[in-house]
Amino acid sequence: SMNIERTLRRDRYWRYLINAAGIFLLVVTGAIGAFLLYRGTGTFTQYGHSLSEFLFSTQWNPADTLAGGGHVGAGIFIVGSLLTCALALLIATPVSIGLAVYMAEITPRYGKQFWQPVVEIFVGIPSVIYGWMGLTVLVPFIQKHTESASGFSVLAASIVLALMIFPTITSVTMNALNAVPKTYRQGAYGLGATRFEVITKIVLPVAKSGIMAGIVLGLARAFGEALAVAMVIGKMKALPHSLLDPTVNLTGAIAADMGGTMEGSEFNMALWSMALLLFVISLVFILLIRYISAKGGAAVEGR
Repeated sequence: SMNIERTLRRDRYWRYLINAAGIFLLVVTGAIGAFLLYRGTGTFTQYGHSLSEFLFSTQWNPADTLAGGGHVGAGIFIVGSLLTCALALLIATPVSIGLAVYMAEITPRYGKQFWQPVVEIFVGIPSVIYGWMGLTVLVPFIQKHTESASGFSVLAASIVLALMIFPTITSVTMNALNAVPKTYRQGAYGLGATRFEVITKIVLPVAKSGIMAGIVLGLARAFGEALAVAMVIGKMKALPHSLLDPTVNLTGAIAADMGGTMEGSEFNMALWSMALLLFVISLVFILLIRYISAKGGAAVEGR
């Protein structure tokens, strides 16, 4: 009886502790959101710019003074971010899903013992290493073999991002494939299906929501990446006319300019607005993942 009481007491302590940690994380996230909202809306409330100017204009010349009067069109940065992330996703997704299918369905034993740890090591590599590899290997390669003047380009940034998000999408997809019940596969094989049919008609459709969540997670990582992209994108404040042109993105611009602006100036506030935009985008991604996962869970249970 004493032992049971002690166990229950310990159980209660741990529950309180875990709840407290969860609440603390929520409070911190909420505080960050509130702070970004307070600083990021100054561009519109204090300096009177419109949201459409900020999102769609490409005129970027904010005044680094409290008087304001400059232009805060962040269009170039937004296009840079959207373009590099979309292209990275286009490159990484087929490779990731192919590798995950290979690991989970074709070589399940080696997949678990060898491939999965290798992919997880990739996830942990710091972004500066990806950026440095892009800078020393990829940029000179692009310069040499294409019409790109310097090699710094949308293409270089997209390839580096694709390398960074491919492990994330692969491991989430692999988990989704492993979660498909074995009985589904056995039933299909029993009906005379080939391995290709089992993968394309049974496993992938059932794991679809998990795969989608992995893709969104990869996209969220790509949007938030600053350092690696800044190292290879060329940091040119101009809209790219082709994938071989240099441009700039949201995170790169914030990282480059935030330290040199005057506190509370129009320039400073415009950068905070860009940070707020990134925060909103990441929140949208999180909600999207939750929605996809919930839908997928219901679909598997309903089968």
